[in-house]
Amino acid sequence: MRKNMRLSLAVIALLITAVSCQKAVAPEQEIKKEVSQDVINSVKALGFSTTNIIPEEGGYIVEGDIFIPSNELKRSLNGAFLRVGDVEQYRTTNLVTRLPRTITVALSSRIDAAIYGPVLDEVVRRYNAENLQITFQRVSSGANITFDRASGSYLASAGFPTASGDPFNSVKVNTRAIGSGTSSTFINYAATIFAHELGHCIGFRHTDYMDRSYSCGGATSNEGASTVGAILIPGTPAGPDPNSWMLACIGNGVNRPFNANDKTALSYLY
Repeated sequence: MRKNMRLSLAVIALLITAVSCQKAVAPEQEIKKEVSQDVINSVKALGFSTTNIIPEEGGYIVEGDIFIPSNELKRSLNGAFLRVGDVEQYRTTNLVTRLPRTITVALSSRIDAAIYGPVLDEVVRRYNAENLQITFQRVSSGANITFDRASGSYLASAGFPTASGDPFNSVKVNTRAIGSGTSSTFINYAATIFAHELGHCIGFRHTDYMDRSYSCGGATSNEGASTVGAILIPGTPAGPDPNSWMLACIGNGVNRPFNANDKTALSYLY
């Protein structure tokens, strides 16, 4: 079974049945009514898909797991995004700056550290093993990026770096949807989701940006035209990239450590 970083409404319905205090999720057509045409136009201008825009406190979630703050909707983009092969690795215009740099990460008190502490430790290990100009360090509080509990029609969500060169400061995690456990299978699966969202925080978009059906199934789906250019990373293959950590959708229990193309993209940026 494949999962988007956004849960299907059918799955949410099952969760609601199991937990009576869970708020009902509005049908998709009702959600769309809450999104104004101005918001849709702004999302499109930023280069994101306008399909299934989800209103969230302080902004909107697009493309399944990307959070755009309301005050970012009118921001003008200039620059380039990164391309790797036919199923591309993309970056956003803004990146983390003032390198080399240590970025601190933490779990909020609302996430069970006994379960998700090993997950975050694995994420830190994966990134730091690449010897990048950004180093991640887990702290107990006051972090640059905090992983906080959330609920909704997605597994997790995050935003992109700020115009001032800082990483996005929050990752929302639907722990009820991801589940819990102590096995290496669960830790690696959850770490893949966490690492994916951390990738957004430092400026990566989905590897299958041009065709989400590659990882999500269904009909061909382009996440949207962009107002910025594309740069092909030399030395990467032209064929599809089935195991990238930044693919839009993930199967239950799947582990995606950085593959060769991911490592090239990370090294190119950082």
